[in-house]
Amino acid sequence: METTKNELPPNAKKFFYNLSNYLDTKILFYGSIQRSDYVPGKSDIDVAIFTDNEDSLMNKLQHHLRLKKKDFKKIMYIIDGNVVNGFKIKYENKKENIKAEFSIYNDNFKDIIIKQHTKKFVLPAYISVMLYLLKTFYYKIPILPKSFYINAKNWLLNLVDNPGTQFILLN
Repeated sequence: METTKNELPPNAKKFFYNLSNYLDTKILFYGSIQRSDYVPGKSDIDVAIFTDNEDSLMNKLQHHLRLKKKDFKKIMYIIDGNVVNGFKIKYENKKENIKAEFSIYNDNFKDIIIKQHTKKFVLPAYISVMLYLLKTFYYKIPILPKSFYINAKNWLLNLVDNPGTQFILLN
């Protein structure tokens, strides 16, 4: 998860390398950047960061990326009966064409989260085809509204999850 299946542009490689050094921790990539449905320049890059001190890491991230504390969203994952708390924040640098969503979790949840994310690296063919078509009609031939795209994408990806998996945005 430290490397990506799809090649990052040089500016994005440099951005994530510098961020990892600044935070003094590994950055792990998941989501479409690890699959065939990634759309360069359009898809955001999903990043998981694990730490023993979420508040400290969020302060560093906030300072380095010039983010607002109120933009960090508290999340909860229920995975096979395990309750996993964390935080998410979206980041966009239009000048550098970098869009990322950072998920921050305590180190205690690392194995659970990595297992959850890696099982979506290789999707069944029918889901991959549906995601490709969905992203084509959202990004390349923009005829789908954002809300439909997000709901359809989440529905497709949830087909891969165990029935006991639930994601909740708390604020």
